[in-house]
Amino acid sequence: MSEVNISDFQMDFFSLKGKNAIVTGGNTGLGQAFTVALAKAGANVLAASIMPDDGKTGALVEAAGAKYAYIMSDITVEGNPKKVVDACVAEFGSVDILVNCAGRSINEPDVTKYTRKQWDPMIALNLTAAFEMSHEVALHMIPQGSGKIINIGSVFTFLGGQWSAAYAATKHGIAGLTKAHCDELGQFGIQVNGIAPGYYATVLTTDTRANPETNQRVLDHIPANRWGQTQDLMGATVFLASRASDYVNGHILSVDGGYLVR
Repeated sequence: MSEVNISDFQMDFFSLKGKNAIVTGGNTGLGQAFTVALAKAGANVLAASIMPDDGKTGALVEAAGAKYAYIMSDITVEGNPKKVVDACVAEFGSVDILVNCAGRSINEPDVTKYTRKQWDPMIALNLTAAFEMSHEVALHMIPQGSGKIINIGSVFTFLGGQWSAAYAATKHGIAGLTKAHCDELGQFGIQVNGIAPGYYATVLTTDTRANPETNQRVLDHIPANRWGQTQDLMGATVFLASRASDYVNGHILSVDGGYLVR
C-alpha cells in the first residue's frame, strides 16, 4: 500500500458539486433539511413525496445555486421507486446520492389494540420502500463505481419505544438494512450509512413540546438540554454524502444531543 500524504486532504472533499441526489420525503420536515443541505453543498436534488409541493423547498435549493425537481409518488407501491430513480436520471443525468427519509409513525397507547392495521403501512413505508429505493439506485451506482446511500433511522433504532412496536421494529430494521447493504455494496465503491435523529422541534412534536410535563421529560434525557433543530442534521448529511466519508461504511450516526447516553 502506498503511503498517503495527509496534506492531500482538501476541504473540497465535502463538496457535492456535480452530484445528483434523491431525497424521499424531501419537501417537508426533516426531509427538507436534508434536501437543502445537499443543495448548499452543490448537489442537484429530486424530492419524492406524497405531499404536494408548495415551491418553498425548490426556492431554497435554487437559492443555493442547485437544481431542484419534484415527483409526487407513493413509494410503498411496488415499481414506484424505479419511476422515482428513472425521473432523477432523466432530469439530471445520474443518481449519486440517496437519502431514504420518508417515514411515518402510527401510535396506539393500548398495546392490545395495536394490530396489522397500524403495523402494515409502517413496514411498507419505513422499511420496504427504503429497501426498494436502495435496490433501484444500486443498479445505477454499481456501474459507475460510486454512490452514497443514507438511511434515516431514529434513536429508536437503539431503543424499544412505547405505543408503536412497528416504528421501533422498522428503525431497527433500517440499521440491519444499512449494514447488509454496506456489506454487499462496499466492493463497488458505494457507502451505505445511517443517521439516527433524536428529538427535534418539528410540526410532528408540537404537542409534546407544548405540554410542560412531556417537554421536560424529553429535555431531562438530553445532555444538550434543548430540542434538536433541523439545521443540526445538515452537517452530518453533507459529510455522509461526500468524498470526506469514503471510508465510513455501515455506520449509524446518532445526532441526538446526547439522548442515548442517559
